[in-house]
Amino acid sequence: MPAYAQELGADRLPSASEKAAANQLRQMLGSHVNGDVKLRVLKDEQKKPTEITLPPGLSGLLIELLRRIARGDAVRLAPVNEMLTTQQAADILNVSRPFLISLLERGDINYTTVGRHRRIRAEDLFAYKGVRDEKRSKALSDLAAENM
Repeated sequence: MPAYAQELGADRLPSASEKAAANQLRQMLGSHVNGDVKLRVLKDEQKKPTEITLPPGLSGLLIELLRRIARGDAVRLAPVNEMLTTQQAADILNVSRPFLISLLERGDINYTTVGRHRRIRAEDLFAYKGVRDEKRSKALSDLAAENM
């Protein structure tokens, strides 16, 4: 099966044309970030436009997804109630699996055990990631302030 026929996601990087299309759509949506975004989609068989209104929250999420695709990143969407394996969670945090296990055992991230395997709710993982990223950002700001 050729790459362009495979589903875009965590197992396949976007092609050059997909990156260009994502960047073009991101720029179009980004120019209207202060309110609802209205899209008109043409359907080939009808030749009549269908209008879709995206509220700011949805358009912001779509812009973030398109930004990552335009950058060439593989993207995987995870519902907040999804249970992740330790390897999936480690990949999201961009850490090794053994380091993630140490975070779990220290109690930094909640998890459940299914049989002998640990599972992490995406919601818990993203909450930890948000706190971690905030601490990193503050530490960098403090460091930059010291050097001024």
